[in-house]
Amino acid sequence: MKESRSKQRLWFNAPKAPLLIVLSGPSGAGKDAVLTRMKETGFPLEYITTLTTRAQRPGERDAVDYRFISVEKFQKMLDSGELLESANVYGNWYGVPRQPAKQALDRGQDVIVKVDIQGAATIKRVVPQAVLIFLTPPSPEELALRLKERHTETAFDLALRVKTAEAEIRQLPLFDYVVLNQRDEIDRAVSQIKAIITAEKCRITPREIKL
Repeated sequence: MKESRSKQRLWFNAPKAPLLIVLSGPSGAGKDAVLTRMKETGFPLEYITTLTTRAQRPGERDAVDYRFISVEKFQKMLDSGELLESANVYGNWYGVPRQPAKQALDRGQDVIVKVDIQGAATIKRVVPQAVLIFLTPPSPEELALRLKERHTETAFDLALRVKTAEAEIRQLPLFDYVVLNQRDEIDRAVSQIKAIITAEKCRITPREIKL
């Protein structure tokens, strides 16, 4: 009987397989703010910094918010297979470096990446067992207001991004979960993402992530 109980404890205490979590959503949904808040709470995740060729915005920190690199360097990494996914978004390239994600998963660490809708679709094809979370504002009007408050888009760009977001909403069936990011309720969105990760760790049949 003691041996049986001992085996049971070992079984339930066995390390859980690491997850690849993909956070996506339209421009202005609050992906950066949510991830920053998650880091501040100390939640145990490996945060993979996205590469981009776009210009650095005021207040952004290189190698923290994004890794800002040249188009030439990005193309070289793309050609050599160093990117897990890549996409051209509003005229700029974005991509997730493969090696840091693989190294963290090999250590048994859960990994989270931030990508646009194109990137999420690519990762879903490459890593079908990834956990895809769609972060969204409550309405197109709220999205437009957030974009306007950033002071980084022209009127034309703002209208384009809102129109694109409306099309991206139709991609929801691609995702496993949706999280509503209400204004001034970022902690609620963060708590929901943490709950999703915790629930995934309780699955009877764990996801098998292979990069």
